[in-house]
Amino acid sequence: MTRQISFFPQSADRLSPTAAKPGYRPEVQGLRALAVLMVASYHIWFGRVSGGVDVFLLVSAFLLSLSFIRKGETGQGLHLRQYWTRVFKRLLPAAAVVILGTLVATVLFVPRSRWTEIFSQAWTSLLYVQNWALAANSVDYYAADHSVASPFQHFWSLSVQGQVFILWPLLFALCALIARAWRKRFRSVVLGVFGVVFAASLAFSVIETYTNQAHAYFDTRTRLWEFAFGTLLALALPYLHPGRGLRVAAGWIGLAAILSGGFILDVQGQFPGFVALWPLVAAALVILAGQTGSRFGVDRFLSWGPLVRMGDMSYALYLWHWPVLVIYLAWRDRQEVGLVGGSFIIALSLALAYLTTRFVDNPLRAVQGPAAGKRAVTVIVACLAVVAVPLAGVQYALKVQDDKLQAEAEINYPGARVLLPGYDGAPTGVPVRPASAADPQSWGDLPLKCSQIPDGPSDPILEDGCFSTSNTGSAERTILVIGSSHAQQWIEAIEPMAETHNYRIVALLRGGCPYGDVSDNDPQGCSRFNEAATEYALEMKPDAVVTVATAARADQGADPMMDGFPDAAEQLSDAGIEVVGIRDNPRFAFDMQVCAEVNGPEACAVPLQLSPVFPPAEYAGGTSFIDFSDLICPGGLCTPVIGNTYVYLDDNHLTAGFTASMATEFEQRFHQAVSW
Repeated sequence: MTRQISFFPQSADRLSPTAAKPGYRPEVQGLRALAVLMVASYHIWFGRVSGGVDVFLLVSAFLLSLSFIRKGETGQGLHLRQYWTRVFKRLLPAAAVVILGTLVATVLFVPRSRWTEIFSQAWTSLLYVQNWALAANSVDYYAADHSVASPFQHFWSLSVQGQVFILWPLLFALCALIARAWRKRFRSVVLGVFGVVFAASLAFSVIETYTNQAHAYFDTRTRLWEFAFGTLLALALPYLHPGRGLRVAAGWIGLAAILSGGFILDVQGQFPGFVALWPLVAAALVILAGQTGSRFGVDRFLSWGPLVRMGDMSYALYLWHWPVLVIYLAWRDRQEVGLVGGSFIIALSLALAYLTTRFVDNPLRAVQGPAAGKRAVTVIVACLAVVAVPLAGVQYALKVQDDKLQAEAEINYPGARVLLPGYDGAPTGVPVRPASAADPQSWGDLPLKCSQIPDGPSDPILEDGCFSTSNTGSAERTILVIGSSHAQQWIEAIEPMAETHNYRIVALLRGGCPYGDVSDNDPQGCSRFNEAATEYALEMKPDAVVTVATAARADQGADPMMDGFPDAAEQLSDAGIEVVGIRDNPRFAFDMQVCAEVNGPEACAVPLQLSPVFPPAEYAGGTSFIDFSDLICPGGLCTPVIGNTYVYLDDNHLTAGFTASMATEFEQRFHQAVSW
């Protein structure tokens, strides 16, 4: 991918012997190797984002644009179909191998409870839409604990690139049509079109990063300007002729900025907004420096043979390093690796990358000749099929098993029902019911988005997380659920009661935002979300607002209320709206379900540390409280399994199966709490 036309004059003072082949840019290949090593090392040892991916995006767009600019200026056909088949023939084989290898390793080393999520993300990775799946779930890319991350999470950047590899040729084709129709110079039209893309995408990126960074990080629209930067760089290079001294300085300044950016920048708070210009400008300086012919030039280092050869397998190394890291952590039940473990991960990733490049990537890339186009299509179809067929088969088998377990749930998996008076006891000899990784995401059971109901919220911050049952005009009463995933998980217990009594449920949900959170500096926008939720509740006037009123803390064994909850609850109560506050479930310093799967349930039991006095007297006015600690931790002991059902999904969420098993008791306690 680096054999492209170089815009630097082929003179003795500009080219070193390593650049003897016309158009070959070994320093760019070395830059790729350095970028992927940064990405891997930052992920493995530092738990930070390096900016190396942004360098990849720039280089990809730069090289792609060189090719299309040359074709457009020389009047060659763009041949879009041939380009797309060639590109995906190059990308898919290695990706398919890594996806298959990751799926096999998942079955061997990852707890069963996580398979559903991982298998689902295998599809989104294979189809180049992983970034949108992560954005929709507001995944925290900066989370320190990689052991619970998806082993396919890193496919987000490959998905963005794949989408751009489809879009960019179309934009160049548009430029060619405009240039021909208006008799304009092709380069000038490209400058105008991609300049608009750069400006519009950068502005959108800054706005969305400020308002919703978790979504912005994966959003293709917030990344288009980075690719456009690479296109504009390709346009500008022929007109940039700095002297050798300036190019030597530019190269080293760019390299130093690339290496230091991950530590200097507030990536967690500001990417991918304008701050991402740092790695882009840094990489552009290295590309501008080019082959200096100087013994002191950065190209002398980046053109070093081993680094260039590593650049040849940088794609495969990027593909392998993340699943190796995540599965290693899951297998070892750790949250981080040390020097030895990290070195092992790097070595294994390098070995797998070499084998993938040597025996998969290179042989298929070497296929040329008249039938190359047909062979490329065959390769693409084969790669899709070799992943899709076994993946679909395994998912179908798991669905059949889950359906069977669901049919037997009432008898074999009673969950919290075993704790109720008069229950005869759970059957013996029945294995624990596997829990789905998607268990707490119960809003999918509410059939309507609030944009489909007549009285939905008008504030945009509420729209994405607002759902409703369908009985909008016939319900006896309306229950409004507000809060984070800890409120969301109780919908499983509320729904049966709502169906029995013809109650309507409307849910306002936002990940990481408990109701009452009024903190000013929060990337999730919790303060504004909660203000908007209160305003909507006062406007809607439901019969009751249900929320989780406290926030348990694993490290302190306490569950204080959010600072803003009493004021918000008082506003609702003064308006005649009953407020029902559920006590938060206990949280732990380890994943309860994984612990039980690895060590057995008995080894993971923890004494209940929450105060037996609830609610605190100073918060009792205007709010009715419900405490389910006696069902979650019966007898003051929190165990991972009750009634053949996993209680916890992870270290702080209840499984949908266990929450649903509390439905009868929830209904009784709820009606005791309200005045209906």
